[in-house]
Amino acid sequence: MSGHIVVIHRWRDRHAHYEDYLDHRTHRVSYITTRLALDSVPAGAAAAEVVHATDNTAAVWRAVAALRSRFGAPERVVALNEGDLDTAAEIRDRLGCPGQTPDELARFRDKLTMNRIVAAAGVPAPDFADAPDENAVRRFADRHGLPVVVKPRRGTASRGVVRIDSPADLPALGALPPEPRLVQAYCPDEIFHIDGLWTGDSLGPWRASRYVNSCVGFTQGNALGSVEVDDPELLAALEQFTARVAGALSSEPWVFHMEAFVGTAADGRPALRFLEAGYRVGGAEIPFVWREVHGIDLMRAAIDIQLGRVPDLPAPPRRHVGGWLLVPSPVPAPCRVTAWDLPAPSSAGEGPYAAVIPEVGQVIPRVGGYEHVGARFRFRGDTSGEVEKAVVGTAARFRLDCAPETPAAAGGGRVVCGLDR
Repeated sequence: MSGHIVVIHRWRDRHAHYEDYLDHRTHRVSYITTRLALDSVPAGAAAAEVVHATDNTAAVWRAVAALRSRFGAPERVVALNEGDLDTAAEIRDRLGCPGQTPDELARFRDKLTMNRIVAAAGVPAPDFADAPDENAVRRFADRHGLPVVVKPRRGTASRGVVRIDSPADLPALGALPPEPRLVQAYCPDEIFHIDGLWTGDSLGPWRASRYVNSCVGFTQGNALGSVEVDDPELLAALEQFTARVAGALSSEPWVFHMEAFVGTAADGRPALRFLEAGYRVGGAEIPFVWREVHGIDLMRAAIDIQLGRVPDLPAPPRRHVGGWLLVPSPVPAPCRVTAWDLPAPSSAGEGPYAAVIPEVGQVIPRVGGYEHVGARFRFRGDTSGEVEKAVVGTAARFRLDCAPETPAAAGGGRVVCGLDR
């Protein structure tokens, strides 16, 4: 067998088809994973080391040491989840193996560095600044006005995002856990996400989608939906915008999950402003929708880049529109599902083509991100309007009842979804 490759893996579902990207018969492919994700490790794995959390660099380093003693020094270290990118970069740096280092990753993980690079390229974006403390946020608000948004510079999945609407809100920042933060001027425009591949000098396959509700709202108990865009004028503007941002951040190939504010200029044309970008395949149901609706595996491109290969993805015509819906648990996790109901839609084609709903009695674990939530749904259709109708309709029909799993908690809850169009 040839070289040893370590994969840092945290998904319980089949977000990535590792066995399709790496020949587990000719490589010694070992995995560092959590107990929750152990069942989705390929059967052909050379070994699997279980850690409590894959973003704990010390624990992962101990697991790497154990695997290295069995299979030799890793030739590559792979991580596809955004929460594991920093750990993988640190491990590569310690091992001296090829791949992205912490310094090379910084522009994709540190939102202050990212925004400075994009701003230097002349891409429109809300005003921003470093926010080391309450006084820095206050000074920024004095210059730019309220509201402002404060968020971790290395946050994921809208963790720790705070909106400051008045000076009375500022003292609340002192109660937040200590970590580097960024402050931005609030932008009321709709938020879109753009996903795809940058080849190094041009866009490969890509799709743009509009969020229905917001990622921040999801952390506050609201359902979150997404519908791909089919408006030609908006897509043309988004294509130019996305290429500018992707090229500004790297002249090398990378798979991106980008977010942008989309408004309307005085002349009626789309007005686009940069929000942030991630060096990875988008979360939620994005990798599934890309494979199942568009026939493209973005995870393959992401792992090819980390293995030093040139990513090669097809670019099929835009035949179908995809979408997805996430429903939060009605009480904080961990919680146990006690009942759920999804009545059939009144018309054919107005429901999801795939659903991941916990069984009654199943415990929803307390894990960050968008995989372990109340329920997940995926949609396809011929137009954005058709898919949005199905997403909104499913949210309106779905009911989920859960009870707290912790002994100290009492009562239960029901989530009744609703999405703003």
